[in-house]
Amino acid sequence: MRRKGTIIRIISNQYQLYADGEIYDAIAMGKLRKGQSPIVGDIIDFEEFEDKYGIQKIYPRKNELVRPLIANVDQAIIVMSAKDPDFSTVLIDRLIFLISYAGITPLLCVTKMDLVPDKNDEIYQYIEDYKKSGYEVVTTGKDFDTKEIENLFTGKISVLTGQSGAGKSSLLNRIDDQLQIKTQEISKALGRGKHTTRHTELFYINGGWIADTPGFSSLDFESLDVLTLAHSIEDFKPYTGLCKFNDCVHINEPKCAVIEAVERKEIVDYRYRHYLEVVKMIKETKK
Repeated sequence: MRRKGTIIRIISNQYQLYADGEIYDAIAMGKLRKGQSPIVGDIIDFEEFEDKYGIQKIYPRKNELVRPLIANVDQAIIVMSAKDPDFSTVLIDRLIFLISYAGITPLLCVTKMDLVPDKNDEIYQYIEDYKKSGYEVVTTGKDFDTKEIENLFTGKISVLTGQSGAGKSSLLNRIDDQLQIKTQEISKALGRGKHTTRHTELFYINGGWIADTPGFSSLDFESLDVLTLAHSIEDFKPYTGLCKFNDCVHINEPKCAVIEAVERKEIVDYRYRHYLEVVKMIKETKK
């Protein structure tokens, strides 16, 4: 009898599947090996034959990342510190653009908020800007309750990305102190950093799954299409179809609804400015 599951780990040609609260070791069936290769995050059909489980079918992917190699990611949590290192809207926005382009929901987690006791600090205005623009934002810091962050993971496949030193590891440790230990162990076993094995694994966390490697580790805009990017950004979506031209990319076209919205301060000016910078980068790499 065929059953549905999710691939949570691949090493060599051995697959680990999760289905109905149980974990199964499986192999890919012959007909599957000739076609699409299964990757972590794939939703599959599998069945038992003799003393083994075999993957019979891979369902269409809603998205796919290369670094880490993973499919069907629901959300990418951008971890950014309020201080040490400094909060960077440039980095956040560039990550938002890449994540949205890949068909994944970006979320923002601001750490070290205990270092910003002054409620008039500009960080609070930035957080408000992101919320008003339609992005979910959670904040954390020393002795903060992690319940809000824990709830983000439930029922989702997530990747973490963001600044070095923003506290991604300590954040995960506070939610599940076994998680970081597991990822360190698997890294040691595989000789991570020596390019010996490409390996991605999903770890169970608070009713959901998280990839063991940071997503979007490289801010690579080379392969992006400007028109697709323009239609991917959350801030611009309310104005889709309102521009004079269907192929408007919101740079300097006449009667552009997005440019008009920026002028009316309905779209945050620095996000639009960061968009123009990325478009320039895309065009320069294409040359």
